[in-house]
Amino acid sequence: MQNTERNLTKENIDKILEDYAATVEEIGHSVQGQKGHALLASIKRDKIDVGPYPHVTLFEAANRIMTDLVILHGVKWLLGNEIFPFDSYTVEFGNENKNDFDLYASNNEGNKLIGEAFNVAQSFFQGKKSAMLKKLRKDDALADYKVVMVNHDAVSPSYSPKGNDIYYVIVNVSDSCAKVLPNKSKHSDAASSAGV
Repeated sequence: MQNTERNLTKENIDKILEDYAATVEEIGHSVQGQKGHALLASIKRDKIDVGPYPHVTLFEAANRIMTDLVILHGVKWLLGNEIFPFDSYTVEFGNENKNDFDLYASNNEGNKLIGEAFNVAQSFFQGKKSAMLKKLRKDDALADYKVVMVNHDAVSPSYSPKGNDIYYVIVNVSDSCAKVLPNKSKHSDAASSAGV
């Protein structure tokens, strides 16, 4: 991805989100007027040449962008509601693999947060969630807070995760609202009042 900042704070998140959204608006011209096999082939094979991932196909760009939006809107909500004790979050976009996790935060008190993010249809949620939980629960994945950040329409509104060692940040990317499950942070009033 192009030069998008990876350290997100209250001071820069709105501008980063605005700039990112503007690049996404450029996408789509490559498939205008196409139908049937030609459309499907273009989506799966042709590079889009615009947006945050110009050198990939529309299909691959959509996957990466939808997850990036979960990260950007989710972190914006976490920062705005002070759900966890961190002033900034370091993130990975797209399919970057420079760090062990998609989200990372630490503070001067020695607290640490690690997290994974994804954007999927409900039918793929359980499989993707299982892979993320395995990664977050590895013996060497030590952190005070472990987070799975996911799009709100991947789960039912009544979704309730089992266990309480992982926080689920359920993000609505259309309005930057979210909720945290289970709601056990020290800021639980903010979490419950600002839900999806």
